[in-house]
Amino acid sequence: MPRRAVKRLTMWKDESKIIIVSPAVSAIAKTLVFTILVPGTVAGYVPWRLRQHAMPSSGAEEWMAIGIIVTGIAIYLHTAFWGFALVGAGTPAPIAPPKILVVKGLHRFVRNPMYIGVALVIGGQAWLFHSEATAIYMACMLLAAHLFVVFYEEPTLRKQFGEEYDRYRASVPRWIPRLTRNCNC
Repeated sequence: MPRRAVKRLTMWKDESKIIIVSPAVSAIAKTLVFTILVPGTVAGYVPWRLRQHAMPSSGAEEWMAIGIIVTGIAIYLHTAFWGFALVGAGTPAPIAPPKILVVKGLHRFVRNPMYIGVALVIGGQAWLFHSEATAIYMACMLLAAHLFVVFYEEPTLRKQFGEEYDRYRASVPRWIPRLTRNCNC
């Protein structure tokens, strides 16, 4: 790194280096760690273990399943990094949630796009490898996500954001995306 760039990021005091990190960089770094540990495990490692030694589909079916997986990854990355880290100034992790209610991007159409993205990644793998175990796992993941949303996330968001969250909740569906942008938030 050029010395000039280092000077912008660091301060020197008594031979010790203090690194100043912007809140956005911090949120992105924390989101990256969370993404590797949680969705990486839920949507990557577990389905990989469940499919055992199944061979992937071929032809058009293979490309359709891969398209679903890529769509799910894109949805997750967009909502986690752009939505939560940059817009919301937080992370997808419950221990470091966004400080601003995220109602932009995909959140205009559905309240829980990240869970949908993760489910698409798992479902795409179930289809790609014709894995019944992975399909059942996806159903269990969606049930767990639904219970977490209903009993933890929604009450927590209501306490944190009050009427703003109530308006958002009244305008945007929880799971089935509305294809219009009528978020009266």
